[in-house]
Amino acid sequence: MLLAASRRVLARVLVVAAASAVVSCGNDDSGPAFVVGAGDAIESRVLAEVYAGALARTGLKVAVQPELGQRADYLAALDAGRVALVGEHSGALLGFFDSGSAARTPSAVIEDLNRSLPEGLVVSDPADGTDLRPRVLVTAEAARRDDLDSVAELVPRCAELRAGLAPAPDALRGPGATPVTGCDFADETPLPDVAALRNALLDNSVQAGVVGGPSALTTSATEGLTVLADSEYALRAENVIPVFRKGLLDDQRIRKLNYVAGELTTDELVEMIRRVRDGAAAGEVARAWLDNHGL
Repeated sequence: MLLAASRRVLARVLVVAAASAVVSCGNDDSGPAFVVGAGDAIESRVLAEVYAGALARTGLKVAVQPELGQRADYLAALDAGRVALVGEHSGALLGFFDSGSAARTPSAVIEDLNRSLPEGLVVSDPADGTDLRPRVLVTAEAARRDDLDSVAELVPRCAELRAGLAPAPDALRGPGATPVTGCDFADETPLPDVAALRNALLDNSVQAGVVGGPSALTTSATEGLTVLADSEYALRAENVIPVFRKGLLDDQRIRKLNYVAGELTTDELVEMIRRVRDGAAAGEVARAWLDNHGL
């Protein structure tokens, strides 16, 4: 009986210790934790762990609150003060707060975003090395036949083309936005994933495809397809950016977020997402990335 009781006590101690580790990642244990929120997507969780891990290394006590839902849900949690910071995409965040903005390039998006943020919310530097815009695809055969290399070259033909969108349109568009500026496709068909889009392109059910971002693209997903370049930003810029409650972070900690922005790239973020999809813990993946970059 004594042995069983001891085991129960030990189990309770381990549970408490684990909970404390989740809440207190930094060295400053005074006051409540600074809570970094994450939506349901793997990318959102990875970004939350990266930002939380970076801030913890400044001595701040941090916690990650995952699975907060979609954009409207976690931004509502931020607005209500239930979380203090979330990782976002610059263009999507601008579309949420100002659906009428015509900004497309990275600098124009940030300028309009800073004007449109509600009182009490701020952003630090965007990660210029990330480009999370949707990707536009056509078959390799169509690209050769029609001499298509870029989205700008596709735009004049949009009215003749049926387009497949993966994931569904709302996830691509954002409030009030269209996937491709100046492009009104003859028809838009939501498709569940990139594999379904590839099949639809190859059997000519659709003649163009719009994919929700680079993390969906793999060698097998794009076999026989061409991803069109978009140097003219027909698709609005989407750089990773943290948005957080004003006054909660001092200059040292904001600089830490800016250091993260200076190091993060599209390829590295996609690789972290892939590792978490394959079963790795998001916190461990983020910690390894921070270590590799001396952050």
